[in-house]
Amino acid sequence: MEINEHTDELIDQCIDELKKVINPQFVYKRFPVKRVDDTILIEGMSINSKALSKNLEGCNEVYLFAATVGIGVDQMIRRVEITNMAKAAIYQATGAEMVECVCDDLNDKLKEQAKEEHLYLKPRFSPGYGDTSLELQKDFERLLKMSEIGIHLTESLLMVPSKSVTAFIGITDYPQKSVSGCKACDKLDCPSRKE
Repeated sequence: MEINEHTDELIDQCIDELKKVINPQFVYKRFPVKRVDDTILIEGMSINSKALSKNLEGCNEVYLFAATVGIGVDQMIRRVEITNMAKAAIYQATGAEMVECVCDDLNDKLKEQAKEEHLYLKPRFSPGYGDTSLELQKDFERLLKMSEIGIHLTESLLMVPSKSVTAFIGITDYPQKSVSGCKACDKLDCPSRKE
């Protein structure tokens, strides 16, 4: 899509429309974590993942969290995707950015709490990322009661509303380098890798 004055106006319009329907919510809990080789043990979960094990290296505790901007964004997308694909694409991108902002705000809050305890946080790590199974979404539901903030799982373990995020955040005694995204992942043959 070519960015011109009309497109800029449409983007601004879509952002304003979504601001009226979003309902940001989140839930989080803190749990002890143990690592045995590449197996991670958290509150009844036994997770075999080299990527998550690497992410939680040096952690004795972990936050599990879920965040959403609510079902309103999905409803807006469905309303326009048949008649106006440009608008639907803008809603998709804006909704994704909005839930990332909710996650970032929560991350900042948890970082401040950790700082008061002289602790540090690892980068967020979501189920389905790297070699980590989406099956873990069931454990997030069990432990966080995500349905209480309006997040439900489909049979294929995707979240509804679609603009929702679940993640682990490791808690450690050691200061962290700011590494996230592709640089935090060992999967070098990933088609989505950016570097």
